[in-house]
Amino acid sequence: MRVLKLLRGRGWQVAALTSSPGRHAALREAGALPLMGNLDRPETLARLAGWADAVLHLAPPPGEGAEDRRTANLLHVLARRTPPRRIVYASTTGVYGDCAGARFDETRAVAPATARAGRRVDAEKQLRAFGRRFGAAVTIMRVPGIYAGDREGGHPRERLAAGRPVLRREDDVYTNHIHADDLARACLLALFRGLPQRVVHASDDTELPMGDYFDLAADLCGLPRPPRIARAEAAGVMTPVQLSFLSESRRLDNRRLKEELGLRLRYPHVEQGLLA
Repeated sequence: MRVLKLLRGRGWQVAALTSSPGRHAALREAGALPLMGNLDRPETLARLAGWADAVLHLAPPPGEGAEDRRTANLLHVLARRTPPRRIVYASTTGVYGDCAGARFDETRAVAPATARAGRRVDAEKQLRAFGRRFGAAVTIMRVPGIYAGDREGGHPRERLAAGRPVLRREDDVYTNHIHADDLARACLLALFRGLPQRVVHASDDTELPMGDYFDLAADLCGLPRPPRIARAEAAGVMTPVQLSFLSESRRLDNRRLKEELGLRLRYPHVEQGLLA
């Protein structure tokens, strides 16, 4: 919704694909024309052919399989008639797997450690191949943890209030973040300025271990800091998905975001964003 409102401010005619009739009113209020369709059902996507000069692809891959069939279905219909000139795709920094806390830029090779991240890599490959074939400028935005006070599940206060533990410092991992407002502005700039077949880290300037992030959030919210536990203990109290995030540590160089796209971060550090 944030991106739709920004595009409306630019005077663009915007359509938003949705499979839920209940979202139509909210999409119209945000300035978009709702288009009914489902990326899992390619027969519902015909109206997308030749419609757009630029496409913002935010849909996640399916929950299983080695390939992202949703992206394949989307690109198949976009290839009909006149393909778009620009595509921006919101991928994930999970495509790198565990980097042992290293700091790196977008030239690092991908090494997905989960099937979920592997499907993201597949989507990226499909999109870049589409760009080369049809001359479309494809920007791959590798996005870390998105947060915002008004985003469902997007603020640590709920987790803190529940008293869920974090790893002790010697076992902790570096995590990366982006405020939803900054991500929306980054996507908008990529639609205008993204270089062809380019990867961009959509991340802020923060470099904090996960436990320190939650300690900071607790202090800002006036809540108790979360308990610290050893990694061995975490296996008994966390889900496999939660554990997967605790097994990957990395720090992202975001110079392309700021220098190539020209984004001036509104919330360069999570302390500012958590207070917003």
